[in-house]
Amino acid sequence: IIFTGWMLYLLAPVLTPFLIAALLAYLGDPLVDRLECYKLSRTLSVIIVFVCMIIIGLALLLVFIPLIERQLVALAGSFPEFINWVQVTVLPKLEKYFNFDASVINLDLLKRTAMENWKNIGSLAGHTLLQLTQSGRAVLLWISYLLLIPVVTFYLLRDWDRLLANIGTLIPRNHVKLVTTLAGECDRVLAEFMRGQLLVMLGQGIIYSIGLWITGLEFALLIGMLAGLVCFVPYLGFIVGVSAAIIAALVQFNDMIHLVYILLVFATGQLIEGMLLSPLLVGERIGLHPVAVIFAVMAGGALFGFFGVLLALPVAAVVVVLLRHLHKQYVESDLYTS
Repeated sequence: IIFTGWMLYLLAPVLTPFLIAALLAYLGDPLVDRLECYKLSRTLSVIIVFVCMIIIGLALLLVFIPLIERQLVALAGSFPEFINWVQVTVLPKLEKYFNFDASVINLDLLKRTAMENWKNIGSLAGHTLLQLTQSGRAVLLWISYLLLIPVVTFYLLRDWDRLLANIGTLIPRNHVKLVTTLAGECDRVLAEFMRGQLLVMLGQGIIYSIGLWITGLEFALLIGMLAGLVCFVPYLGFIVGVSAAIIAALVQFNDMIHLVYILLVFATGQLIEGMLLSPLLVGERIGLHPVAVIFAVMAGGALFGFFGVLLALPVAAVVVVLLRHLHKQYVESDLYTS
């Protein structure tokens, strides 16, 4: 185990595209298996799923990322307006009702700094991009990653069942039943988070974004996708989304009716998630505790960087399943019962 961890640490930059490809293959394998049930060949099923993945990836790159980038720039530009709203509306009420001393906060300096620097965001991004393009090694590395991931994903998808079967033949025969049971439990835990929960997060982000866009909120896409991104922790997406949307609405509209609209949007999103998305996409919740998910992601990132973030949930799922098995063995042992 120590040697494997050391090798993963050394090879993390090289293994990152392979792990991304493996995760994509894991997500796509059930769709390939379902297409095979309709008498399609494995290769044709893989091609159909692979093309759908490419279309979705290009759509995200060409549509959502530029929109979110524009909203981030607009958000930075509206920051002085937000400070002005705090200065004119919020601080007087805090002084009136809570005897808050507003002089301890130098909002004028903060506002001037923001107005002087927010326009440099575009030039800073361009300068960063120029520095990256001047580094030929970094460019070649990213291009190789972009080319390698789809190629490895295709071959893993095509040979996924064969790889699992080959791994199964290596298991000692007297341990096949136990290992198969534990592997099935690991798969169910991973399926919840990497298939079901990711789809729920995407669905929540789309619902919130469309709902906030209908209310006329300027940063609807940014706030909606942020709320969907963190909704894997129960109620966190709702709290973050409502808080950010209310602040944005107060700055943009300065009325109460839009706050009611925002609450209706998020209440509707919660109802759809609880009554439709989670039962349909996740099913019975047998997965990781939200605190365990957060700790696993942070610990993986601290140890192995981006590779560790990708590896965190699979490892955490395996650890949780093994701990459950050890707990069961313990409570059935003579040490516990005697």
